[in-house]
Parts: sequence; C-alpha cells; structure tokens
Amino acid sequence: MKKVERINIIMRYINNRAHFTISEIMREFNISRSTAIRDISEIEAMGMPLVAEVGRDGGYFVMPNSVLPVVRFTDNEVKALFIAFMATRNQQLPYLKSRQSLAEKLLGLISENQQDDIVLLNQILLFEGTNPKNPDLLDLSDLPHPMLEKLIQILLLDRYLLITIEEKKVIKSYPIYLLHLYHEKSLWLIEGFDLKEERKRILPVDHLINVKPFPTKKRVSRKEILEKLNKQEEVINLVLELGPKAIAQFKKYHPLKVSISYTNPYQTIAILKTFINVNNLEELTEITNWLLFLGGDIKVREMPDEVLEGLQERLRLYCP
Repeated sequence: MKKVERINIIMRYINNRAHFTISEIMREFNISRSTAIRDISEIEAMGMPLVAEVGRDGGYFVMPNSVLPVVRFTDNEVKALFIAFMATRNQQLPYLKSRQSLAEKLLGLISENQQDDIVLLNQILLFEGTNPKNPDLLDLSDLPHPMLEKLIQILLLDRYLLITIEEKKVIKSYPIYLLHLYHEKSLWLIEGFDLKEERKRILPVDHLINVKPFPTKKRVSRKEILEKLNKQEEVINLVLELGPKAIAQFKKYHPLKVSISYTNPYQTIAILKTFINVNNLEELTEITNWLLFLGGDIKVREMPDEVLEGLQERLRLYCP
C-alpha cells in the first residue's frame, strides 16, 4: 500500500474511534513503530485535532466534536485534474453535466493564483481531437447522446439488456449480454452477445431509442456465454510486420480490437495480428482505408484476398 493511501485510511480509522494506540495502528496496518509514529505526526500536521495521553496505557484520542480536515490539493494535483478535463473536452463523454459542476466546485476551492494558472493552461494547451473553438471548460456544447447515461446506469445494475434501435427508419430489438461499451472514431458503440442469435453484435449508441433489463427467465449464464464466444473465436487472417513509420501511424490511430507486439527491444519492429470479417463490407472498407493510412512501411505475411483486392483497387484509383 502506498504511503498516501495508507495515511488516508488511517485518518478514517482514527476518526471512527474514541481512542487508539500506536500498537493498534501497527497491528491494523502491519507497519513498524517508527512508521506508525511518522504517519500520526503527518496526520496531526494536516490538521486532525489529536490529543496524546501520557502513561502506561496512554495513546491518542480525537478532540470531541471534531471531524476530518478539509481536503486540500497541491498545485500539481489541481493542474492534473484540470488538464484531464481539457484533454477530454469535446469527446461527448457521459456525466458531462457532473463534470461541469465538479469543475465549478474545484475552481471554488483553489486560490486565485491557482485559478490564474488554470486559465492560462486552458488558453495555451490543445489536445488531439479537441475543438479549439470551444475553449471553455464549463461549456456543455459537446453533450453525448441522451441515452448514453441511461444505458450506463442500467448496465451498472444489470448487463442483460433489451436494446431497441432504429436503423434506416426500421425499429429493431436485440436481447444482449453487454460485453463492452466503448468510444471509437467519435462514436459510442455497444459490444454485446446476442442472446437470440448467439453471436457477437456491435450496435451504435446513436441509434438507441430504448434500453431496459432483459427478462430473467430467458437468460443464459455468463459462463455459457463466454463458452460460446470461445467456440466462435475468430481465426487470425491478417498478419503484418510494421516498421518504425508504420508503428508511428499505428499510435496515431488504430481500431479498438487491433493490437501490436514488438519484436525487438528498441520497439522499431512490430507484428500485427487480427481477424477481418471479409463478409462485412463496412469493416472491409474501413480496414482498407486504415491500411493505406499506415503507409508503405509494412510487410504482408498473411492477408485475405478480399483485402488485397480492395487495396489494389484503391491504388489503381490513385495511380491510374
């Protein structure tokens, strides 16, 4: 356990007891006497009103009607929080209204000098994917799809869902077990196991019109779902060797399900292995575009004919 974490837990331990001794702290947190004494001294320095009792059975007690001291942030902790807010601006994240109120509360807690530093950082720092024309940390112009937070609230209680979406003006419902909710290319996507068709399905949150728990009687266990997914495991059919330039491009953007493994300690050569569903025209087009984005610093070890034909067709268009 890290020191900061230990001290925070000790503070709460102390605050819940009328009386405690150094020996109790040593036993409870498995630390030496000298460490326990140092931790108590730091807690006192932070403002906790402790009174020491002298004598054989002496120890410490918290002054009556006293509570834990107000949380205080260091300059670097304040900057870390607000830089995280800046880096995720315009990303259509859930709980954005709560982030706004949190930012307002933090701004109210910090000093004027710290506020000036935050304002300056907000003016000069730009992050990939954020909109420089929306410089206000408290501006809520990037609200996500209204169903996103409802979906998260439900899945925190139950991952068996009945998802209703609208595709090309046609309303469809899918009973799914939610595997992941992820953000890719500015879209929130639901990855789930279709309980009816018994296969993995990807559904865009933007098409979502309703979500509710799936009836308990019609469910299969999570263990059964994982077993069925393992049996349907996709066979790798795309294997590439990436050089330094292609690795740099990969780091700029890559599909969520694609990863690389470095083959030398300098991380200048890597192997990419994945499965491409050649029957999915949309996925085939996306992977073709992405391979062109990676550039010429790749060596093909294995590739489906459909992907190769797609690349050749695109290159013919570029170089007639």
